[in-house]
Amino acid sequence: MASPDYSHHFSIRNIPFGIASGKAHPEPQVATRIQNTVLFLADLSFDSLSPGEAQDVFRDSSLNPLMTFPGSAHMAIRDSIRARFDKGGFGAFPEGSMEDIAHVQVHLPIQVSDFIDFSCSLDHVQNAGRIVINDDSPPPGFFHFPIGYQGRASSVVVSGTDIERPVGQYRSPAGDSTVVTAPSAQVDYELEFAAVVGKPLSRGKRLNATDADEHIFGFVLLNDWSARDIQALEMRPLGPLNGKNFGTTISPWVVTKEALKDFTTPGPPRRVPIPRYLEDPENTTYRVRLRAEIISGGKPTVIGEADVQSMYWTARQMLAHAASAGAALRTGDLLATGTVSGAVEGSRGCLLEVTEGGRLPVKLEDGTERRYLEDGDVVSLAGIAGDEGSGIGFGECVGKLVPSRPLEK
Repeated sequence: MASPDYSHHFSIRNIPFGIASGKAHPEPQVATRIQNTVLFLADLSFDSLSPGEAQDVFRDSSLNPLMTFPGSAHMAIRDSIRARFDKGGFGAFPEGSMEDIAHVQVHLPIQVSDFIDFSCSLDHVQNAGRIVINDDSPPPGFFHFPIGYQGRASSVVVSGTDIERPVGQYRSPAGDSTVVTAPSAQVDYELEFAAVVGKPLSRGKRLNATDADEHIFGFVLLNDWSARDIQALEMRPLGPLNGKNFGTTISPWVVTKEALKDFTTPGPPRRVPIPRYLEDPENTTYRVRLRAEIISGGKPTVIGEADVQSMYWTARQMLAHAASAGAALRTGDLLATGTVSGAVEGSRGCLLEVTEGGRLPVKLEDGTERRYLEDGDVVSLAGIAGDEGSGIGFGECVGKLVPSRPLEK
């Protein structure tokens, strides 16, 4: 099956940042994408940066050095690229600075310092509670602060990386009390949206939600792959570990918060009083539509579509809460929303919800059915702010589930 064309996601209004390499640029380095052309920034000059600064930051194999620059510097770089393109199209750039996306390899765009997975969707926690424990009451803290767990930064990989089915411990499918050690039989995906921290915050320096934008460099799509059977056993009484840390996929292009400025919108209203550091009169989030597909037999099936603006907690509040007990924010921190789900059928962000915990299989376009993912399945996430034809897109966040390796004796 041919790869989808996401060129319309990357108009000159977008100008995201990523790490790429190609035939003419064999070393991974900072790049942007305009339509289906990848532009390598080390080959350009910028009035806002000295030649030495530009070479140091744009030749790096991670966006982290660039992300520490103030937001005004990121805007100046994007404005300069936009002005050149508006004047002369692709001809305004040195010929050797460009390569076609089809001949470019994308790499993990950031050096991930920490990974926090929140649970910001009221619909998701209610659906999951009803399915798993027959109780759709939100967790006790849900309306008081963004609930979440600390993930493993080492599990984060770039779109296109295979995900191996994890081996772990879980209750025997036979229904007795036996705990087996075996490949997970309930691998799932989670449709998520994540903020990337640019400007750090020192340990012990608390942050108000209203000031959090200063620390957000941009956003990516995120698939927090989950082994539901392993997760179910280890979450009594602690949070997930091996049920989650076998793979977390992010999209390769970081869309800046400046690019999303025209798509800001208020989130849902607060239901209970909240601490002052979480108060945000603007309640600012983004109008971003997300989609999850399973590709089987070469045919894609849309499983769910949901909106970031439906999340009860915003990215600004996630950052503020992460720092509220004294923890530092570091450049490269990744803070995810948790599964993005909606209130109606067709808006569920994971198979746990879609199949009611595996009880109601979903039919795919190739005629097969799924309760959970099978080896060889490809999960593709996509997202766009605004209209499909004229919005700001994130491209694709894709991963293929491959079989477990044999257990070593």
